Amino acid sequence: MNSIELKTYKIVFQEEAYKELNLLIKEYSYSSVYILVDSNTQEFCSGFLSEKIEADVKIEWIEIEPGEEHKSISTCNEIWKTLSETGADRKSLLISLGGGIVTDIGGYSASCFKRGIDFVHVPTTLLGMVDAAIGGKNGVNLDSLKNQIGVIKPPKLVLIDVGYLSTLPPEEMRSGLAEMLKHGLIANAEDFFAFEDLSQFQVDKLPELIRDSIQIKTKIAEEDPFEDGLRMALNFGHTLGHAIESYHMGSSSKTKLLHGEAVAIGMILALKLSVEVLKFDQKTCDEASRIISTYFKPVEFSKKDISNLKTYLKHDKKNSAGNINFVLLEDIGRPKINCKVSDEQIKKAFAYYKSLSK
Repeated sequence: MNSIELKTYKIVFQEEAYKELNLLIKEYSYSSVYILVDSNTQEFCSGFLSEKIEADVKIEWIEIEPGEEHKSISTCNEIWKTLSETGADRKSLLISLGGGIVTDIGGYSASCFKRGIDFVHVPTTLLGMVDAAIGGKNGVNLDSLKNQIGVIKPPKLVLIDVGYLSTLPPEEMRSGLAEMLKHGLIANAEDFFAFEDLSQFQVDKLPELIRDSIQIKTKIAEEDPFEDGLRMALNFGHTLGHAIESYHMGSSSKTKLLHGEAVAIGMILALKLSVEVLKFDQKTCDEASRIISTYFKPVEFSKKDISNLKTYLKHDKKNSAGNINFVLLEDIGRPKINCKVSDEQIKKAFAYYKSLSK
């Protein structure tokens, strides 16, 4: 299977993806093509994509700074200025070549420019391939608060080429792995426990594992494109995960965490909260937490840190009427949304997380 056909766009794999991209450019007769990169993908990935694109129109490159701190409206403003100053119009196409930050910024910038131009995602990280570039969410941060500004609009096409993953450091690969583990936890045990044996996570296994993970996310996103209910299950581990990521990003004394690193912590906390709130099986919680911990180094949290995290929890997008809503598990493959959790239960979850590193 070389592609996944969805209601509003298509996900295409490997060499077939570039053929599909060139057909798209020809079919829609775009007036110009813009390729958004950060300095990393400009250096390591742009040459390969350049060789694959066939276009008779102007191709312009837009380079932005890498890193979560640049996922902001100010970066979008610079992109919009460049598009405007170089003559982009409503028939222009924007291709985002990069990780989740680049595809998020690219999708949001394209969705807003001249009330919306077409865009294509070419994710170059594992996180981008299995999560950020899939599902139509596009957005930026508001200071250190994650994804507070954004729209839901699908790309015309998503290209998945695992060859780009050879450019990644190990920590970036693990960051994407967290989302794949999450998809298994909310969908079915078989997909999750495929990662129990470290030998499973080898390059020759990646295309199949990536495809399975994408299919889990797209199935949920297709049924609930605007996150009115079912799609909230994809936020498992993200309520505390995003708070932890934002807290570390906004603190001068904390080491910044990659998205997947923070979500991995959030998933272990959510597993323990599932035990406390929904009577999720403790043995299964321990087993799943052990697998997650195999891939991610422990992070220390003081009582002050845990207290400070509450400020960030208030800004979670799933909240309503002042309530902090969690996605928890009744069992693997059986997520439950809008769960209420007490401060005491959160403290117990952090105590459990700390106990795993002993």
